[in-house]
Amino acid sequence: MPGMQIAAQLYTVRELARQDFAGTIRAVAGIGYRAVELAGYGNLGSAAQVRKVLDDQGMSVVASHANLDSLERNLHRILDDVEALNCSTIVLSFLPEARRQDAVGWRAAAETLDQIGWACMTQGVALAYHHHHFEFLTFDYQTGLDILLQNTSPRHLKAELDTFWIKYGGEDPAGYIRRLGTRATHLHLKDMTLDRKFAEVGTGTLDFPAILSAAADADVRWGIVEQDSTYGRPPLECLNVSFDKLRRFGAI
Repeated sequence: MPGMQIAAQLYTVRELARQDFAGTIRAVAGIGYRAVELAGYGNLGSAAQVRKVLDDQGMSVVASHANLDSLERNLHRILDDVEALNCSTIVLSFLPEARRQDAVGWRAAAETLDQIGWACMTQGVALAYHHHHFEFLTFDYQTGLDILLQNTSPRHLKAELDTFWIKYGGEDPAGYIRRLGTRATHLHLKDMTLDRKFAEVGTGTLDFPAILSAAADADVRWGIVEQDSTYGRPPLECLNVSFDKLRRFGAI
C-alpha cells in the first residue's frame, strides 16, 4: 500500500537469533525483507555488532523494543544503542501488570511515559507503545489504552498497533487504525485463526484488505510482520508465507 513499508519483527525468530543472529538475518533477508524490528540482540553482545550484521545484508532497523525498567533506569544507554543502530523509534513492549491495576495506575503510567517520550524526542527519537489485549479492559468507562493515549502528548508517545491483539481485545482492527490516525506509526501484522490463535497474514479470519486500506489512510509508516507463536511450524517459513500474502495483497 502507498506509504507503508514492510519489516519483520525478530521476536518471531527469537530462538534462531539466540543461536545465530547473523545467519537468521541472512535468512530473513533471503525471503525479501529489507527491514526489521528488534526484540533483543540474539547471540550478539552490542548494538554495533547488530548494525554491522544488518548493514552486511542491506537491512535497516525500523524500531527496537525495550521494557519499562530499562526505559526508567537506563534511557541514556538505550538512546545510545538506537543511535548506533540508526534507528529512530523505541517501542515499550508492554506495561507490567503491577502498573496497570486500575485507572490510577494507567494515568500514572501515562505521566511516566510522557516524560520519557519527551526526553526521547529531544534526542530526535520517537517513543511508541505496543499493546496486547489487556489494554482493552475498561477502567472508569475507558480502556487502559485510551487512558494512556489521552493522558500523553501525541508528540511524546506514538502507538504501535497490533492487528491480532486489537481483534482479541474486542475491537475492529481497520476501524481502530483509522480512529488513531497518524498517531499509529507502526503496525504489527498477524492473523487470527477461528480458535483465536496466531496465524500468518492472509491465512486467518482478519480482513487484511480492509486493514491495509486503513493503514494507508492513516499514513502508517511501517507494517511489521510478527507471529508470537508458530506452533511447531518453522518460523522462517511463517515469515515467508506472510511476505508472500502481503505481496499478493499489493502491500509489497
